[in-house]
Amino acid sequence: MGIVAGLDSSPDFTRIVVCDTDTGAVLRQGYAPHPVEAPEGTSRPSDVDPQAWLLSLGEAAGGGLLEGVQAIGVSAQQNALVPLDAQGNTVRPALVGGDKRAQVAAADLVDALGGREAWAQAVGCVPQAAQPVTKLRWLAKNEPENALRTAVLLQAHDWLVWQLLGRPVRRTTDRGGASGTGYWSAATGGYRPDLIELALGHQAVLPEVIGPSDAAGTTPEGLLISAGSGETMAAAFGLGLGLGDAVVSLGASGSVMAVHPEALADQSGMITSLADATGMHLPVVTTLNAVRTLRGTCELLGLPDLETLSELAMKSTPGAHGLVLLPYLEGERTPHLPHTAGTLAGLRRESMRPEHLARAAFEGMLCGLADALDVLRGRGVEVRRIFLLGPAAELPAVQAAAPALFGAQVVVPQPADYAAIGAARQAAWALGVSRGTLDPRTPPAWQGAAAQVLEPGDELAVGQAVRQQFVSVREQTHPGALRP
Repeated sequence: MGIVAGLDSSPDFTRIVVCDTDTGAVLRQGYAPHPVEAPEGTSRPSDVDPQAWLLSLGEAAGGGLLEGVQAIGVSAQQNALVPLDAQGNTVRPALVGGDKRAQVAAADLVDALGGREAWAQAVGCVPQAAQPVTKLRWLAKNEPENALRTAVLLQAHDWLVWQLLGRPVRRTTDRGGASGTGYWSAATGGYRPDLIELALGHQAVLPEVIGPSDAAGTTPEGLLISAGSGETMAAAFGLGLGLGDAVVSLGASGSVMAVHPEALADQSGMITSLADATGMHLPVVTTLNAVRTLRGTCELLGLPDLETLSELAMKSTPGAHGLVLLPYLEGERTPHLPHTAGTLAGLRRESMRPEHLARAAFEGMLCGLADALDVLRGRGVEVRRIFLLGPAAELPAVQAAAPALFGAQVVVPQPADYAAIGAARQAAWALGVSRGTLDPRTPPAWQGAAAQVLEPGDELAVGQAVRQQFVSVREQTHPGALRP
């Protein structure tokens, strides 16, 4: 038996779990917020001093939390760009999150390479405002002096691993983190330096991409540090996803990802081809409108919260008495309709009741995510089981409709720090490989997440009829929008 730790440095906090290497049982936990303030009128800052991450890590690990730990894995927020100068000092605060300042830069990059298809073919994704490659373009256009000083490019988990190891000459990353940069291809397993030059205006030093079970190094105290990964990849590893599994994440926007043995080059640009933390791949399809659809409906109906909206929706029946909501309230990414608006169809006198609109909101949100699932299925991705994540996954109206609309078994895991657990599992893997007790191709077999399992059952036929009505309205309103 050994003891490992996994730390997850999210945009808002650091969580640490200390786990048994054999079973994955969580032995103790730590937590600390990040000591940063968001600019007025925003939910979180777009520029963050990386030292804040270290301060939070130190606080979360206080009180002897890491006593007896033999290895650490690091998960951190994706898309954070940490530009360093030639001496390893930060050129400016890290650019984090979905930075809206970079939206114009994203469009510039798409045009500069010849369109969405060219990017999908090059690196498996189309530039978005959140991605490091787009932030490099913004930096070159808006802070040219800082861009010229930028000599080394790291992401959040790369920088934290480097700091934990004492800032060695060697800098590392993993396939998962690299696949989200916009300048590394999951299909070829290599960087595209030409895209960095296209964005930044010159070349920069990039971290070495190491394997899932490799160690990034060992601290002077003998503590092994594993490769680390992005939050999405670590959470998938912590959940124990395998072939046939997909995750539907319900945030303000939504995402669908699935484990697949190959990278997918999607010419439409709807699929972002990421790598996972085990050597497999994680194709991701994103929708812009998920829980924001429910919150907008709450405001329209004058309801205080999502729980009340769910109770109201359960008073209706599948199909919402003929109401169909296309929930494209902020435009949409899947299908690619950036300038469209939502549509409410099927209004009749008998359907104009609050409970039917509430039901239509839940069904519209879930049908939009089912569209994203169909994009993956249409490319040969097998989906037998769907993990449903996010606070909204606990709502009765979601759980009642999701299995039948998705046409698959739905698993709702109990809330847990899955990204931190995934980081700890990676640490256990690297530790076992270093000691010769684990195969570098096979991760430790930890017990899966405790969960509620929901089956489509007798509602499958009804759910698929509701889904077909949604597709019919979408095709009438936006013909061919989801065709490859």
